[in-house]
Amino acid sequence: MLRRLAPEPADANEMITLRGRRDRLRETFVGRQVFGTLAPGVDEAVRNVRINGDVQRILIHKRSGARGALPIVVNFHGGGWCLGAPEQSAWLASHVAASTGAVVVSPSYRLAPENPYPAAVSDAWEMLQWIAAHAEDLGGDASRIAVMGDSAGGNLAAVCALKARDAGMHLRAQVLIYPAVEMYERYPSEEEFAEAPVLTQKQMHKFGRLYMGERYGDEDWEASPIRAASHEGLPPTLIVVAGHDPLRDHGMRYAQVLRKAGVEVAVRRDGPGIHGYLSLPGVVPVAKDAAEHIGACLRGML
Repeated sequence: MLRRLAPEPADANEMITLRGRRDRLRETFVGRQVFGTLAPGVDEAVRNVRINGDVQRILIHKRSGARGALPIVVNFHGGGWCLGAPEQSAWLASHVAASTGAVVVSPSYRLAPENPYPAAVSDAWEMLQWIAAHAEDLGGDASRIAVMGDSAGGNLAAVCALKARDAGMHLRAQVLIYPAVEMYERYPSEEEFAEAPVLTQKQMHKFGRLYMGERYGDEDWEASPIRAASHEGLPPTLIVVAGHDPLRDHGMRYAQVLRKAGVEVAVRRDGPGIHGYLSLPGVVPVAKDAAEHIGACLRGML
């Protein structure tokens, strides 16, 4: 089952086929057991938003009957910038909504290879600004916004936090879940877990090449947020890493960089975790504890 979630991507046509296969798997009985279901007492809604000339979908989770101006968590899904949809992180988003009382807004964004870098960054940043501007309409409070994301979504969340700082937008927190923060340099965990389940080292670099397209090789901080000229002034940060993940050292290295810049950072390291485990609560039990920890941290930050 875990190997089937991320078979080796080859070209654009195969990538599109793989997207459809993953989407269909989520809707099956087995898929619901693996990916989890919504937290009790949480409502889900879908809206379409025009961003950069395209209609993108946002998935909204909040407690049933919630009233008032609620904090907002903007949650970017993973999938190597080439796969995925907001629905794949609905289990985590709904549990964060339940535990924090926040409105959790999970946007879609254009995917590579049809839409290579920087399309995903542009969409993520425009979506964050749109959500802030329409906070009241979403039932949220524009003065209490956090960003969150896993894997490639963690990359986009980290980039958006940097862009928000530079634009004078005050975010309350960033939660980076096994984020990819460096496009080219290889860290020891990539070698140690080169053949790990769900994500292998080879897949990591294939996704990176497909995402960057003709710009592969550019040392741009909007692709590799660890390369930003400064990390000072970023919001309090929670970084979650999996113990058996080729991306483990990305999160650990980014924590070091943020601390050196004076950013308040907490790290949760789940030893038995594998890449993507917070989207796989049915097969990785520690996901439930991690989701509770994320909710508790966000309650304090928001």
